[in-house]
Amino acid sequence: METLSQHLEYLGLCGDDTEAEDQILESLNGILLALTEDKQRSFSLLRESGIFLTLAKILKGNPRCAVKAAQVLSEIARNDEMKKPCIEADLVLTLIPLLESTDQEMLLHAGRAIGRICYDNRDLQEELVKVGVISSLVRILTDYAESEPLVHVDLLALCNLADLDTAKEALSKTKVAEQLVKQLRRAENHERLEIIFEVLQALAENDALKVQLVEAGVQEVLSDILLRLQGNSQAEDTCIVKAASDLIVSLLLGDGNCIRMVQVGVIHQLLDLLEKHVESGDVSVQHAALSALRNLAIPVVNKVQMLEEGVAERIQALLRSEMPPVQFKLLGTLRMLADGQADAAEILGQDPMLLNRLVQWCDVKDHAGVRGEANRLLASILRHNRSQEVVKAVQEAQGVKLLVSMTTSEHAALQNEALNALAIASAIDLDTLEASFKESQLVQSLHRLLQDDNTTPEVKYNSMGLLCSLLNSGDLRQEIEEDKIKETLEQLCSHSNANVVKEAAATLQVLKGEPPH
Repeated sequence: METLSQHLEYLGLCGDDTEAEDQILESLNGILLALTEDKQRSFSLLRESGIFLTLAKILKGNPRCAVKAAQVLSEIARNDEMKKPCIEADLVLTLIPLLESTDQEMLLHAGRAIGRICYDNRDLQEELVKVGVISSLVRILTDYAESEPLVHVDLLALCNLADLDTAKEALSKTKVAEQLVKQLRRAENHERLEIIFEVLQALAENDALKVQLVEAGVQEVLSDILLRLQGNSQAEDTCIVKAASDLIVSLLLGDGNCIRMVQVGVIHQLLDLLEKHVESGDVSVQHAALSALRNLAIPVVNKVQMLEEGVAERIQALLRSEMPPVQFKLLGTLRMLADGQADAAEILGQDPMLLNRLVQWCDVKDHAGVRGEANRLLASILRHNRSQEVVKAVQEAQGVKLLVSMTTSEHAALQNEALNALAIASAIDLDTLEASFKESQLVQSLHRLLQDDNTTPEVKYNSMGLLCSLLNSGDLRQEIEEDKIKETLEQLCSHSNANVVKEAAATLQVLKGEPPH
């Protein structure tokens, strides 16, 4: 400690003397040695000595000693209590220009010192971004991509800054996505992978960076990582699989990114992944890939491209899985694909094997989610379809009775989907459906919905729309008349909801054989 005091005293007196470089270097090495021998007493002496302003002078004006001074600072900044004097001496702003150095040792020590001083200090981190540290970090990652220590320090710095919106904005104007994907590809140990995933997860919250990551091919690397770790049960591997899966989902939030993802072929990589994981693979991978698939199927342009590329067929092949969570999400994805797409509805609605499985799932007792999605997909196929063949195929698969039963669901949304599907199917081919409607007592079900005060106005409205279609059948008209639905319709003409009143009046006119206004 006596020697340390002497070194500190010398630096205080001669620290800015460029003629005394050897002695300055010896004193800086003396500080490093003292820190290895007795950290606490050394820190105490350093605090009292006012050495920080001297270190700032050395960093600014003595290139030969600056690397050693940066190393001393990086060691001092390991201690939380020593950060304050570093900040007060403006050492962070003094260190930042040194990140433009071409000396790797300088970059390493300056990077560590900045990272340690600014750790967990949001104001300082914002200041770093403001003075342009992001471009320096990306340059280091680009120029020294093979240097393990420098890459490690650089990634830690990005990890600390990536949560800041200002940092994301600055990063979106660089080629950081390319460099991170490159590092992800060459990462071999779990610690490195975890740091990169942490940075990527933060960056994936920014739309511009999401697109850049996809363009840089991050999804291919994620897919490779997941396939490489498939079946590994070590806790570390499970963490990486989870992180990779979560990142896939994050990258797919937002229509713009979903469209770009489909354009660059992500959909088939996801399906490849699922095909390998669907039977015995990791559940978190299945969950992520299935959620991603469903998100991809939402934008209209994607639906068309996915259908053209045979995605519906590949999803159907995956439906062989006996795992209800997988079935649930796959059915949801097919429903998304069929939504608003007559072509998709026609393809799905003329596949007897799919229809037969759907009918089985519509009745499954032990998984309400699968049952609900199967019913909704069946309704969606009829609702978006324009073909008699599909109506006949659904009827042959015994699907019509299930949709009649769906009209009495406890969920109004499901009721409306079923009522609309049956109305459209009736308009396309009522003759095919007539016998099933009679057998499943559709008229009587509709009457109960109209009579029940708890039925929502929209369900009442859609029930009357379906009734109007049924009146085109002589036998069903007779059932409607015999069930005295006319009296209920007359009562609904004074309902509190204007749309219900209007539809009740229109249905009465059709019932009486008058053309509706």
